[in-house]
This record gives sequence, structure tokens and C-alpha cells, in this order.
Amino acid sequence: MLRRAFTLIEMLVTMGIITLLLSLAVPGIKSVRESSRSGECASRLRQLSIAAQSYANVFREVFPPAVLFELTPSGVRTVAWDFVHTPSGDVQPGPLWSFTDHPFEVQQCPAFVGASTFGADPYTGFNYNTTFIGAEGAWPTIGSDGRVLSGWQNARRGMTMSQQRRPAETALFGDGGWQSGANKFMRAPSATVEMDLGIVYAGAQAFRHQGCTNVAWLDGHVHGVCQQCKGVHALENSGQSFTYLTSPLAWPANGFLSDDDSAYDPR
Repeated sequence: MLRRAFTLIEMLVTMGIITLLLSLAVPGIKSVRESSRSGECASRLRQLSIAAQSYANVFREVFPPAVLFELTPSGVRTVAWDFVHTPSGDVQPGPLWSFTDHPFEVQQCPAFVGASTFGADPYTGFNYNTTFIGAEGAWPTIGSDGRVLSGWQNARRGMTMSQQRRPAETALFGDGGWQSGANKFMRAPSATVEMDLGIVYAGAQAFRHQGCTNVAWLDGHVHGVCQQCKGVHALENSGQSFTYLTSPLAWPANGFLSDDDSAYDPR
């Protein structure tokens, strides 16, 4: 009887030790898994950066457009930096596809789980510096001469390679995020280019990698940023509070890379 009691105690002690070891090991396993995803994310961002540089070398120092709208006989064709949406609703390869070896995998952040926030795009999670680097078109309009303006004709042009003075300090691609998931258009927080705070605050970064966000910089290197910035308009301004603008960010899971435009403007 006494031996059985000792055996039971030994089993309970063993089970307790195993439980303790598991409780210590599980967070470590999770951390290793998340670090692996972050590393893969950084690798894909690096490939996107190389693809964008290759595109610019071919197209006279002009980086891929962020988004253009082209009027066709069938309707409006949307050309974004990663995917093209036809008037019929089909999704086709975007401008960077011919410059990457594995475009599907490259354009998906492995740590992001959720649907695309831009139509029927099958992959998402990354965004592209639209404020300063990628050209952004307006919806097709009628020009003063009566012709329809679309595509490059009515686009806000991005900066060419020769106009860039701070490539090592300027974000090119990154982990996109806001309250509704991911986003594909990276925005600088001052809103002096878009003149629309709603658009700007929906174009922030996701700090999904253990509190950090991965960034591919304009000179080709990739490193993470671990300080979420709310942006200049989230501060007190002339006695009026703009803190409500942090809501679209879903702070602190998402944020900007800098409170001003210093992390986005290559000049």
C-alpha cells in the first residue's frame, strides 16, 4: 500500500515537472515560429525591393505605379502595383510580376491572416510607398479638350531615382495594416500630398511581428521598426484634438514609421 502511494506521488511529481516544462517551452516555440515568419516576410520584402529597382532600371528611373485607372471599351481597368483588375472582374498579373521569380509567394506576408481589402486580390499584407514613390492616378475624367484622361494622363507622378536623396532612410515596401486588416498603399502621415486624412490614416503599417514591422527601404536593405508612431495629426493642434484619427489605425497594433514624413520622403 505504501509503495503504491509512493508510486502515485512519483507520477504526480513527474506530471508536474512535465507540465512546468511545457509551460516554459510553448512560449519559446511560439516565439521561434513568429521569428521564422518575420524572417520570411523580410525576405519577400527584399525581393519586392529588387523587383521595383529592376523595373525602374528598365523604365527610365520610374518606379512601378501604385495604382492607375485606364478606360477601355469594356469599362475601367485598374492597374495596381501588384495586381490588375479587369472590367469583367478578373485579376491578372501586375507590373512587378515579370521581375520576381515567385510572384504569388512574394506578395503575401506569411504572418497576415485575412482577406484582401482591395477587391479580389488573392494575396495581401504588404503596402507600397504611394505618397512619394508610386504614381497614383485619378478616376478617368474629361479633359478641357473633351478627351478622356486616364492612366498616366491624370496621374500624380512619383519621384524618379535621380530625385531621391535619402534612399537608406526612405520606406519603399512594408507590412500594411489598419483597423480593417491590411492595406496595399503606404501613406505618409502629414497628408500634404493626398490632402485627405482618412486616406492617410488607412495607409499605415502593421506591427505584427512581435510588436515590430518589417520595412524594405529604398536602397534595398530591409530592417524592422519597433516604434509605432501615431502621426502628426494625432497630436493636439491649435486647441483641437485629432486623437480620433488613431481609431482607423487600431492603435497600437498599427501605426506610422515616423510622426512626420521623414521615413517616407526621399528628398
